[in-house]
Amino acid sequence: MAILSKSAFGCPNGKIGNMVYYMLKGQPVCRLIGEQGEPSIKQLANYQAMKVTMVLIKQMKEFITNSFELEARGTVKNAHNLAVSYNKKQALQGEYPNISVDYSKVVLSYGQLPGARDFSISKTETGLIVNWNPESYTGGYDGDDILMIQLCFPLIKMGKSLLNASRRDAGSAFITLDEQRQIDGPIEAYACFKSADGKQISNSIYLGNINGTLKSAEEQAAQERYITIKTRFDQIETDYLTQQRQIAMAQKNEDKAFRNLKVEYLSLKEQLTHLPGGPG
Repeated sequence: MAILSKSAFGCPNGKIGNMVYYMLKGQPVCRLIGEQGEPSIKQLANYQAMKVTMVLIKQMKEFITNSFELEARGTVKNAHNLAVSYNKKQALQGEYPNISVDYSKVVLSYGQLPGARDFSISKTETGLIVNWNPESYTGGYDGDDILMIQLCFPLIKMGKSLLNASRRDAGSAFITLDEQRQIDGPIEAYACFKSADGKQISNSIYLGNINGTLKSAEEQAAQERYITIKTRFDQIETDYLTQQRQIAMAQKNEDKAFRNLKVEYLSLKEQLTHLPGGPG
């Protein structure tokens, strides 16, 4: 996308050839359209990085609209643009085709308002408790600063935004989780403070993970394969061992059906010994 300089003849609006001209926040811009060739690995990596980032940002839309609103004021960018830009650059890990989110590096706000120290988060049967030290800073803030909390549930691709979770001087906040799948699944938590007049905000901080992290696509595939093979192994193990004992007691030769069962049993047993994705 290019930004056009205004001229005595004004600025075009609409499609001219393979270029589209339009206004974006008061500035004339243009972009190229047309068919593209086969994408390179670098382009595919960029597409996946953008897709992963957009899935993340979608879960946090309400929070981001408020947290990046101050930084977006007076610019051609909006809160969504800023969130995408920061997190696409800073919060991704891995290489194509296995790019994923590093939740510890997610950025949800930048600002000059002091944060807080000694944050902790714990789970109860119905929700989460967040604690912090309201006396950890000696100046530069007010007790009525607003605590904003963002929860992310990666397994179900959902988020929960609390834009007025508590006051700074309260030192704690309880967050109710309405669904069992939220309570039981992986939870990633973030927080920042915003002044009561809405004119200042702090840097966001990562509160941590609850219930363990979401497995990568490779890890999930390995686990699913292990479960499939283990299920089949469990199905034939009892039958194999029973027939083996019967043959030994009767002192008779193995028939073809048992030999086939034995081959499958030993093959599955060997696979489970070396296959990733199992317990531990």
